[in-house]
Amino acid sequence: PTVPPEDRLTLGFFKRLFTPDEEEASVDGMRELALGDEDKAFEHLRRAVHLANGAYLAGFLAFKTGMLKAAEQYLVAAYKNHRRLGAYFSKYGISATMSLPITNEVSAHVGPDVRGILLALLEIYQRQEKWKGALDCLNNLRRLEPNDVMIKLSLVDLFMEVRPNDPSLFRRVVYMTEGIGNQSEIHAALLLYKAKALRKLHLNEAARDVLTRALRRKKDRSDDLLHALRYERALAYEDLGQHKRARSELEKPCPRQAGLGRSP
Repeated sequence: PTVPPEDRLTLGFFKRLFTPDEEEASVDGMRELALGDEDKAFEHLRRAVHLANGAYLAGFLAFKTGMLKAAEQYLVAAYKNHRRLGAYFSKYGISATMSLPITNEVSAHVGPDVRGILLALLEIYQRQEKWKGALDCLNNLRRLEPNDVMIKLSLVDLFMEVRPNDPSLFRRVVYMTEGIGNQSEIHAALLLYKAKALRKLHLNEAARDVLTRALRRKKDRSDDLLHALRYERALAYEDLGQHKRARSELEKPCPRQAGLGRSP
């Protein structure tokens, strides 16, 4: 039979006697997280940040609540001790996969590993406008997994945020997104950035075509992403002088609003 995570994370009286304080705090935090109480989980985990898994989980929870400096501190500690990151998760049978916003429209799930920590730190540095730290994270990520589409998405997002009026960056974004498919939400978000770059280069027909391709698949796409794709296509239509089509684009409901994908 499958043992629920909260049961695996319950330490008995005698086991607590022989469990180091930081590990005990970490286990209690993981148990509260499994039970859905993130506030209690954070209170325990912040007392376990000298352990890699405690720092990792505390960092993500701090990030989620907007405590960016604390999140940075905890995740840097987790990164420095990343070789020990999986020890307690494995010991107690916890996956520790966390949700991470990659752009305003897209979130992704990351695991307790170097890649997950660096992606989280990248987002934290971006939000604090610590561009050097963000670029350092990206360089490490690209060395780690040069063909990872999530890393590529983070990179083009950073480019467009740091230098929003630089044509050379727009051309680089177009080059980096060449050949990108539409298999997932991450791919669709990359197509969105490609279209933005094309439109800023005044290649409006090309931008429209990219967005039309991205919008052909709506399953497993968030409403935020679909809205962003349609808004960008409306701007492309406006730039092409097709004002009626632009207005029509903005008036379209998202699939879930139109009733698609609704349970019978």
